[in-house]
Amino acid sequence: MIGAALALSALSAQAQFICGGHSDLVAGLAQAFQQKQLGYGVVGQSAIVEIYVSASGTWSMLVTDVQGRSCIFATGEGWESTAIAAAQGI
Repeated sequence: MIGAALALSALSAQAQFICGGHSDLVAGLAQAFQQKQLGYGVVGQSAIVEIYVSASGTWSMLVTDVQGRSCIFATGEGWESTAIAAAQGI
């Protein structure tokens, strides 16, 4: 069900929030957009933010709060990884 909602939603940073179980949302991102986790970070004691990216450059930001509620906060296209450039001091 979540996968179908993801597949029908337009990929844009203005997309409506889609909320649900963490594993359901992650599975939906993988199935609908072939996105895999690129990284994550902790927002104080209030949330975890994860970035999921596909080989074609689509991306999604997933936020999970301390109650365990996960929501897709933003999505987009044209992801460019800067990790290599940062590691080389560029």
